[in-house]
Amino acid sequence: MEVIVYTTPTCPYCHSVKQFLTQRRIPFTERDVASDPRAAMEMVQRTGQQGVPVTIIDGEVIIGFDRPRLEQALARAAASRPPRLGAAVADAEAITRRQGQQVVRGAYVGNVKAGSLAARIGLQAGDIIVELAGRPVYGANDVEAAMRSLRPGSSASLSFLRDGRREQRQFVVDR
Repeated sequence: MEVIVYTTPTCPYCHSVKQFLTQRRIPFTERDVASDPRAAMEMVQRTGQQGVPVTIIDGEVIIGFDRPRLEQALARAAASRPPRLGAAVADAEAITRRQGQQVVRGAYVGNVKAGSLAARIGLQAGDIIVELAGRPVYGANDVEAAMRSLRPGSSASLSFLRDGRREQRQFVVDR
């Protein structure tokens, strides 16, 4: 999700928009049109507006601090985002080779975020994902591709190696 907020330092509504996004842990890019003439020109060209705040959420323009429209735009942007596994993964082949282990293709799990889908599945650091949603996993990019194919509410399976043993888990995709 891309969120851009055009602001000025003295605008109270700009402060409200930034606070609203920060409280919801939504990352955003702030562009101060008072100190950056390019940002001011960009804002006018993209939106036709000369006043602030102007918020753009995945291309949708919201003028002023319009909380209902901000919430709707954020919900639409979140709904269009693929589900997240919640684990940092890297190509297992490179890691196993570097560690002097038997070379294995898959996605090496480095970290698992607490409360994430990966945590609920039972993945742990050091596991190697070899199949996800019926697709073979040869590296980290394959995990991302498989996650993009999943929709909330659908069921899928994940196969991984742990201590040389293959394990499989079924799960329901959520947000």
